[in-house]
Amino acid sequence: MSDALQKTITLLLLISLGLLLKSKFKSKDQTNGIKEIILSVALPSTIFISLMKIDIDSSMIIIPLVTLVFNFLMFFSAPLAFALFGIEKNSPTGRTLMMLIPSLAPGLSCFPFIAEFLGEKSLAIAALADVGNKFFVLISLYILAMNMFLKNSDDKETKMGGKLKSLFASMFQEPINILIFLAIILLSLGINYKTLPSVVTDLFDKTSAMMTPLVLLFIGLAVQLKEGKKRIVASILFFRAGITMLISAGMIYVLNINDLSMMLLAIVIPLSAASFWPLAHISAFNLREDAKALPKEKRTFDLELAVLLLAFSLPFSTILILAILSSGSFFAHTSTLVTAGLILISLGALPNALSKVFVKMSKA
Repeated sequence: MSDALQKTITLLLLISLGLLLKSKFKSKDQTNGIKEIILSVALPSTIFISLMKIDIDSSMIIIPLVTLVFNFLMFFSAPLAFALFGIEKNSPTGRTLMMLIPSLAPGLSCFPFIAEFLGEKSLAIAALADVGNKFFVLISLYILAMNMFLKNSDDKETKMGGKLKSLFASMFQEPINILIFLAIILLSLGINYKTLPSVVTDLFDKTSAMMTPLVLLFIGLAVQLKEGKKRIVASILFFRAGITMLISAGMIYVLNINDLSMMLLAIVIPLSAASFWPLAHISAFNLREDAKALPKEKRTFDLELAVLLLAFSLPFSTILILAILSSGSFFAHTSTLVTAGLILISLGALPNALSKVFVKMSKA
């Protein structure tokens, strides 16, 4: 058995263990507690260690910028889904998808597997890439949500400046971001992981060791199979993954990326699950509309769809990322990526196309 296959089986068994333990975690607060440990302790420690062990220079500023460009390319590609699935862009469903499709949450769905398959240097690069994504989901998507809300409700009372200030403050209060900036400052002063006191490195080593098992258990615990708009959610996730692969193939070609690890990073980071932050923005504006008792069809966003898409996005992205990383260099070719992307888009469009055929047949 190859090392990659053995590692993949081990990771899948940990996810399965999480599924088996679902009955023990009946309260949402319990699973949220595990998530908080991951995002506030284990993941920040792992990223700090990875950053402190590599040489970072000023040229690396291009990494978050490339991710930011990807976010915007996904944002402008999102309306293509509306034509395929018969969705109105200015409907609650359309506005919700415009928020969620271009967002990324690599912390839970991508970083643990990068650490396991590609190593600490790749994880450090992925952490820098997420800085660009953080600016997009926190700032750009909030401005977008604000604009959609104002157009839909003609509400002029919301103060943009205060909200943006609050978002910047929350971004710099996150443990992950604090440790990323701390690592960059220490490295700029010539301090690396080896020169830190042993008591500090021991603390980070032990808290970092929790990350992969906790994340995989959390994925198993968090999988939800709720009834609802499953067909449209599945279609959107296939479409999102397909468009992502096409854009990744384009970026690999344009930037002339030849290193295998960098190519795999350019593929799997964009395949991360949808971020929680768009849901947070959507929920904030939904609360304002609750006060007005607006019916669902007149609301700015579809909160139920957003929750359902997030619930399925995490396991869907996990499966894709695991499959790509465990396949070695198979996907590290632009032709393979383009083919896989077109197949995934076709799979997303198929249910809607079949339903139209059945409707026509029933009318005939």
